[in-house]
Amino acid sequence: MSFFRWVLGGGQRRGASSLVLHGERLDLRLPRADDFGEWMRLRRDSRNFLQPWEPRWPRDHLSPRSFRRRVRWARAEADAGRSLSLLIFAHGPHRMVGGITLSNIRRGPSRSGTLGYWVGREHARKGYMRGAIGIVMDHAFGEMALTRLEAACLEENVASRSLLLACGFGFEGIARSYLEVDGAVRDHMLFARVKGEDRAAPEPSGQAPVA
Repeated sequence: MSFFRWVLGGGQRRGASSLVLHGERLDLRLPRADDFGEWMRLRRDSRNFLQPWEPRWPRDHLSPRSFRRRVRWARAEADAGRSLSLLIFAHGPHRMVGGITLSNIRRGPSRSGTLGYWVGREHARKGYMRGAIGIVMDHAFGEMALTRLEAACLEENVASRSLLLACGFGFEGIARSYLEVDGAVRDHMLFARVKGEDRAAPEPSGQAPVA
């Protein structure tokens, strides 16, 4: 189970950009300017591991200026209620292991959002992302009162497919030309988790089994 709190500095107004989410092994929060060094090293050292599954990095992706823009954007989007772009920190010792974003947050009749995530190469397959998704789901279905979370991945990304199924997401179909990945617009498998559902629908017959 996770819990949340608002971290307020002197004179800082209460807002989503002050949100910190905690789990048994992890802390999740928005990026700060002083995260740059750790973020840059983790992304740089994981580039070959991450690039096949992400949009192609711009030339200045790992620059301080680009990271400052990222920090400003993340906080503005959070305070506007459109997105939560969080860094993931593992306990003992405290270290950054990846990131997770709840974007396309919709209110009114829809009450849904879209999950995206990445984990550093050295921290993969250690349960960190499954824990982070659980923390975000608790917050989204609880405090945020959303009723549906969506996620997508490439068909060949077996690790991501396995992760989503383990987190209770059910396969819903194929989205054609859904997202640009590594320089090409690609079809993606779509998954969703609905509030109150304990079991997700399995992948349809004909799909490769997920380990």
